[in-house]
Amino acid sequence: MTAFAADEGSLTRFYVVQNSPERRERLTKFYQDYLGQLKSISFNNLSAGGRADYILFKRDLENRLFLLSQEGKEYNAVQKFVSYGDPIYELEKLRRRGTHLESPKVAATLSDLRTTVNQKIVALIQEPNLTPALAARASDIVAAHQGALRSVFEFYHGYDPDFTWWVKKPLQELDSTLAKYSRLLKNKIDKTVLPKDDGSGIIGSPIGREELLRLLKYELIPYSPEELIEIANKEFAWCDAELLKASKEMGFGNDWKKAQEKVKQTYVPAGHQPEAMLKLYDESVAFLKEKDLITIPPLAEETWRMLMLSPKAQLVSPFFLGGEVLRISYPTDDMSHEDKMMSFRGNNPHFARAVVHHELIAGHHLQGFMNNRNKVYRNFRTPFWTEGWALYWEFVLWDMNFPRSPEDKVGMLFWRMHRCARIIFSLNYHLDKWTPQQCIDFLVDRVGHERANAEGEVRRSFTTNYGPLYQLAYMTGAFQFYALKKELVDSGKMTYKQYHDAVMRENSMPVEMVRVILTDQKVKEDFKTSWRFYDK
Repeated sequence: MTAFAADEGSLTRFYVVQNSPERRERLTKFYQDYLGQLKSISFNNLSAGGRADYILFKRDLENRLFLLSQEGKEYNAVQKFVSYGDPIYELEKLRRRGTHLESPKVAATLSDLRTTVNQKIVALIQEPNLTPALAARASDIVAAHQGALRSVFEFYHGYDPDFTWWVKKPLQELDSTLAKYSRLLKNKIDKTVLPKDDGSGIIGSPIGREELLRLLKYELIPYSPEELIEIANKEFAWCDAELLKASKEMGFGNDWKKAQEKVKQTYVPAGHQPEAMLKLYDESVAFLKEKDLITIPPLAEETWRMLMLSPKAQLVSPFFLGGEVLRISYPTDDMSHEDKMMSFRGNNPHFARAVVHHELIAGHHLQGFMNNRNKVYRNFRTPFWTEGWALYWEFVLWDMNFPRSPEDKVGMLFWRMHRCARIIFSLNYHLDKWTPQQCIDFLVDRVGHERANAEGEVRRSFTTNYGPLYQLAYMTGAFQFYALKKELVDSGKMTYKQYHDAVMRENSMPVEMVRVILTDQKVKEDFKTSWRFYDK
């Protein structure tokens, strides 16, 4: 696995032109070769950790081959739009080894290519519209041609006077033409299959049930989208009951929204949020140490730090983010009054107290710290481990009475309801049942989000680089870690600290494989996910 990561890095740095046939063919052979090496290993003689690595490594190789196959099918489907590109690929191949180019011939080739691309631009009007996937692929291929030409130009320009004199102008003209062509291809879409703007201004791309099932299988989650929504609704019912208890304790009876509103009004003044967060961090770490729940390396405590999120960043991250750097959302002077108040209210101390440990210790900061120091050859990054582990701590600390007051409980329940809501709204969206506006309204009405914060959450979910399963991974992964805790800790086989330290020593991977390792399961080479971990 260590050799694979190094080899893959070498190849992807060498074959840099994305979507090129050369790159695709070389990587396909590379992944097939490593699959062949895996087959030569005696699976049954491996340790539990080795068996887990084998299964996941094989899974990832097969997934890479699947994605390259999809790329190849889409390339072939749009080949008539991009077939002019072979001379560009050849120039980049020559450049890699520093071949001296015959600059007049290169200039003539580029000039001819510009004519060809202009002809394709004219002909594009008569072509039928493409699916969004094919339009994106064609546009990306053209953009990769531009990247290859830039690579050639930057290598020779200024170093070879003959090249600069002959090639500079025709290359610039071709680059401009390709940029126009790439934009046209990107927009050459059958608009009837595109999601409509429902008034939210958020345009994503629902992936559908079949792709959801494929991704769930990849992540070793043996539940259907519908089953996961059902689980989230059951957990929502638990949150409702607990929230009503807290509301009554605060004197608001069954009107939990009034209780939540009082909690939102506890925000600290502008300029004082960082010190408030430090106080909450100190409280949470003191609690972990008092209960002897996990080993906390002194260097991990020493080296985390804070940054403030910009107003622009807060449009997609309305709450703070964590890791080695705690990124804090709070109002700035150039926000509108309405946005300032929403940011104040949504980041009040009781809400924040529920998740400081999620973002720092024993959540994301400790995860990253330990991943960099334990079994670093494991490259099985998954949000079910990353976000699931961080949310699992919210479950455990609730059980251990970390919330000191009904206001603290309202804060913790806000986030727990939010995690339930993430499963429900993200899956309904990708099943093409809900629009972004319905998702926003659900977060406002059912969880109690400030509307701007709800919009930020939905925008983050559907228009950034988060995967389709990312939002449901929080609570789903937490249930996996919680079920494993019951199996190992509640049964008396391990202490909390032994369990938590053992997880941190294994690095990131699907949680079912953590279970395979910690319980020393004798799994088979053709392993299929089957762990029904949810227990209400």
